Amino acid sequence: MSNHPFVYEFEGFRVDPLKRVLLKDATAISVTSKTLDTLLVLLENHGHVISKDELMQVLWPDTIVEENNLTQQISMLRKALGEGARDHRFIVTVPGRGYSFVADVNEVNVGETELMVARHIRSTITVNIEEGAESNATVAERNANHFQTPLAVTIRPRSPGKIVSVTIAAAVVLASVVVWTATRKTESLPTATQRSIAVLPFKPLNDDPANDYLTTGMADALIAKLSNIKQISVRPTSAVLKYADQNQSISLIGNELGVDSVLEGTIQTAGDKVRVTVQLVSVKDGSSLWARTFDEKITDIFFLQNVISEQVAQSMLISLDSEQQRQLRKRYTDNVQAYQDYVRGRYFWNQRNEAGLRKSLDHFAKAIELDPGYGQAYAGLADAYILIAYYGVDSTAADDAIRKGRAAATKALTIDEGLAEAHASMGLIKARYDHDEAGADREFRRALELNPSYATAHHWYSEFLLMIGRDEQALAEIVKAQELDPLSPVINTTVGERLFYMRRYDDAIAQLRRTLETAPDFDAAHFVLGLCLEQKGMLQESIIELQKVRGTSAMNRGAVASMAHAYAAAGQEQKARKVLRDLLAEKESAPFLIAIVYEGLGESCASWNG
Repeated sequence: MSNHPFVYEFEGFRVDPLKRVLLKDATAISVTSKTLDTLLVLLENHGHVISKDELMQVLWPDTIVEENNLTQQISMLRKALGEGARDHRFIVTVPGRGYSFVADVNEVNVGETELMVARHIRSTITVNIEEGAESNATVAERNANHFQTPLAVTIRPRSPGKIVSVTIAAAVVLASVVVWTATRKTESLPTATQRSIAVLPFKPLNDDPANDYLTTGMADALIAKLSNIKQISVRPTSAVLKYADQNQSISLIGNELGVDSVLEGTIQTAGDKVRVTVQLVSVKDGSSLWARTFDEKITDIFFLQNVISEQVAQSMLISLDSEQQRQLRKRYTDNVQAYQDYVRGRYFWNQRNEAGLRKSLDHFAKAIELDPGYGQAYAGLADAYILIAYYGVDSTAADDAIRKGRAAATKALTIDEGLAEAHASMGLIKARYDHDEAGADREFRRALELNPSYATAHHWYSEFLLMIGRDEQALAEIVKAQELDPLSPVINTTVGERLFYMRRYDDAIAQLRRTLETAPDFDAAHFVLGLCLEQKGMLQESIIELQKVRGTSAMNRGAVASMAHAYAAAGQEQKARKVLRDLLAEKESAPFLIAIVYEGLGESCASWNG
């Protein structure tokens, strides 16, 4: 290794270990700290094979982690480098051994000033690697856990081989300070690394009824606007709603959500006036990065949202092009009451239960009544109808729900083709109900192009990828959704479901139990956990989990059929047959559920005439 610090260059990319930045043609590429660490280790040893165990020792010293943490980082790295599923210009997986960076890499020395910094903070890591042949790689899974521990440990070799000393500079950010004048004071700004953010529901300072929609509505609007900036990763509204009535520290909330900074605010109304105080806080040390107070009229609330979102983006050192500025200033409605109903509709929709879905329909419909040109409300209406059919809330009207959902999504796109939510809705309809693979893929990709931070689009795209047999890519997409919305019960459950379908039962069980720690009443998690436990032969534990399912009617019947299968496997034949009789007596029982019980009993269902 060179005695002087250097940057790595390969095929238009430039990696600076000192400043910890990845550039493509002089444009910064957003990656997590751990993903950058992974790239640095691979670059230091380009042309050689590094085993998975050794990489894990380097990246997570003194920490026991699952292998999918590493495959997650490799997958995110491939995506950041623009490497497709079958295009392995940079990283090659050597089955049973590890990974190798195969592209040509140049090492360019940097200046003496940076050398002095590097000498002060250098950390040396020794890894054991072996040379090996290249082979085709598969698409690796992703995992949402982002470990930000700096590389600062020496790993001893456990087996013979070629020892390579890897020296990686610890994180150094040379902060640039931007000074700009606000109406009341000059404010300091964060460094360019503050690229992920959570916007918390604002806190009311008085009991004015207007606060009912301003507190969550303001946060939701800012989240929607900031999500249009691709350089910023924004946590969705569903991830922050739980903090509306909590008083946890910003550092704790930020760490739970996996973000660099948190925007918090307060609202105080008086007649037709509103005072909004906002503060951007660093999760790392709790320092205030930017703060300002606004006094406006209630009728100017949309203008206020525009100003706040623009100044937050500027404070994060994001240079906005004209299109991004237009997106930030874009208004989906000028009707405050319609906007209030839309926000409430999304709140109930995110509950993912029968009562919540029906309430969301009412609120979206009311928003449309107040503003017939409100495209987002039509997209919300489409999502509500789709999930009513998807979860079997009303199995007798599923076809009608899809028809209405399709019409609402089409109307939303007619009003505004740039609505990521509507494209995702249409993608799910084409995937699940039209069996149009090309159309579904096109719609999902368009949704993610418009809003890469839209967790639901990643979630539903994962569903589609699983349907067409691309299991590993399906897992990678749902883990991306988990990264964006780390506390979502449905997304965390779906991660476990993907692992279940890949027969990674131990990983699935661990994931689902973590989900139930934060969402103990989430029925789908109990359902999938019960399926996993049966596959592991833990039959009584499986039955206990399946008995806890109290979800939609379709989920209940599925859990009951699966429980009967577990009864039969556990030798409790009479209980299994009782379930079978009940299912046969129900008109709404799907044939495949009855077949599950017959299979568990080891019998053919050919004699059943249902």
